[in-house]
Amino acid sequence: MKALIEGDWHPVVGDPAAYRAARSAQPADLLRGWVTADGSSGFPAAPGRYHLYVSYACPFSQRAILARNLKGLEDAIAMSVLHPRWGPPDGWTFTPDPAYPETSADKANGLALLWQVYTKAVPTYTGRVTVPLLWDCERETAVSNESADIVRMFDLEFEAYAGTESRFFPAEQAEAIEALSAMIARRVNAGVYRAGLATSQGDYDRAVADLFAALDELEGRLSDGRRYLLGERLLQPDLLLFPTLARFEAVYFPLFRCNLRRFSDYPALTAYTQRMYAQPEIGETVLMDHIKRHYYDDWGEIDPTIVPAGPPVSFGA
Repeated sequence: MKALIEGDWHPVVGDPAAYRAARSAQPADLLRGWVTADGSSGFPAAPGRYHLYVSYACPFSQRAILARNLKGLEDAIAMSVLHPRWGPPDGWTFTPDPAYPETSADKANGLALLWQVYTKAVPTYTGRVTVPLLWDCERETAVSNESADIVRMFDLEFEAYAGTESRFFPAEQAEAIEALSAMIARRVNAGVYRAGLATSQGDYDRAVADLFAALDELEGRLSDGRRYLLGERLLQPDLLLFPTLARFEAVYFPLFRCNLRRFSDYPALTAYTQRMYAQPEIGETVLMDHIKRHYYDDWGEIDPTIVPAGPPVSFGA
């Protein structure tokens, strides 16, 4: 694991106990600020004030890019794109690379490494250096690195600057949105990582079983012909699910051994993913070259001794 410990960058955390102690001494909500339309939080919504740090490789980062695109906030919120590799020694970088022309310089702070952005905000920060990260250019500090919160801020607090009428959190569907979002986050978004990073056969077997049970539930939900997970409107659960599904066949099935069944065994989920991808503002956020380079070069924590659940094999009828 790579992380900052009290402001010092560690390409490999050699003392996990010291890391946990420093992390527990830090406020849990340190990077959980909130932009508000009325400015009551100290972070007032305003065009040109905030900057979004992202990687197209990261599914959590892709959520924020999707929300920015679908809300039409490209002119209101600038964005810097990190190189898809995050391996040692530096973690996420702004390294120019002609193979990945989408990678940009740090347009907000002019730094070379993302961990330097974190320590500019919090000089004694302890924790992993993750994307997305929302930055306040006026106060010169980080607002939040929680992707679900950033999506909600873009939707609710930047409404005055949105270029579209998209809404991800209509009040009349709040309860259903929260329940389904929680299920997807716990059993699908996190489920692929519980399977891929499992350190015992039992943990892997349980993770894969729960992941595919959740996919079965989502397949059943979509099998009635609805366009999106909660009906005919694209809402927060769709923004949480799509980035994982977009990576499933290329990464999670082969590398993370999420292969109890093939993705093609889910016709409704397959059609749903294709419908989402066909929308230009969504499809353009799927950069498969970034995704594959990131996972296959940088995820070296896969336990080679775990026996995969699949894939299913058929030698004829």
